[in-house]
Amino acid sequence: MKRGLVIGKFMPIHNGHIALIDFAASQCDELIVSMSFTPDDKIDPVLRFEWIKEIFKDRPGIKPAIIADDFDDETLALNNRTNIWAIRMREVYPKIDILFSSEFYGEPFAFNLQAEHILFDEQRKSTPVSATLIRNHPFQHWEFIPKEVRPYFVKKICLYGPESTGKSTMAEKMALHYHTTFVPEVARELITSNDITVDDIIKIGRAQTERVKEKTNVANKIIFCDTDLITTKIYSLYYLNEIPDILNDLENEIKYDLYFLLDIDVEWVADHLRDFGDRRPEMFKLFKAELEKRGINYIQISGNYREREEKIKKIIDSILV
Repeated sequence: MKRGLVIGKFMPIHNGHIALIDFAASQCDELIVSMSFTPDDKIDPVLRFEWIKEIFKDRPGIKPAIIADDFDDETLALNNRTNIWAIRMREVYPKIDILFSSEFYGEPFAFNLQAEHILFDEQRKSTPVSATLIRNHPFQHWEFIPKEVRPYFVKKICLYGPESTGKSTMAEKMALHYHTTFVPEVARELITSNDITVDDIIKIGRAQTERVKEKTNVANKIIFCDTDLITTKIYSLYYLNEIPDILNDLENEIKYDLYFLLDIDVEWVADHLRDFGDRRPEMFKLFKAELEKRGINYIQISGNYREREEKIKKIIDSILV
């Protein structure tokens, strides 16, 4: 049996890595994809390894492996440095017949590993990208990011504020404009009145959280969320005079990259779930205070609906650079 090896940090794995791995797998019977990590990595190693396993889950000949990078010595000459790598590889993996790489270190590493070296697309002509470029400018290199990895880079935008400030309409409009998804206020799918129970509010919190995760997985660079768990907690306290502990846990599951606090300087429109038409200034202060209590940065959006839309688009455009 001919066994191959590909090594890397895969921070994150991208289409260039996948092309290398696909090529390597076609040249041998078994391919070990060895992901190294350190405590200081910019992307969580467990998450990175899950991406690799998910991408190649239907490829039994590809064997993802993870190894702590606690043996390298960058002060050494390349030949001596890669010899240390080779010693560790022999300690943890079966005999390697072929090393596949696109890197300058490939030849001396293979020599020390007593393996053949096959170089693949050293100039990165087929996939002109690097993990560093993706980390620094993910949206400029979106087409090179696998679908399994894209949710990590998606920016979550929360449209936040009291009743009747245009959050639902704005979320849908922004999603349409930016060719992406949005998350509605899931409570409106689950209840028909404000006569709710603790079980109802827990169900709402869980459903809202799951919907954000679900929609993030298919979002195009950015996702707009009509509400969040802070809002759920505000209404839980108002209607039930308590906040179930699970809502605190659920709040911590989703971190938003930006909050737009929508002002109350638009007409209040009644519907069957809106109760605070006569308390708008009070509710606005409460919503604002909850953000400030948590140290969450936000941008307050005022003006008529057209003005709000233009302000938000200008900010989002700057994020997508």
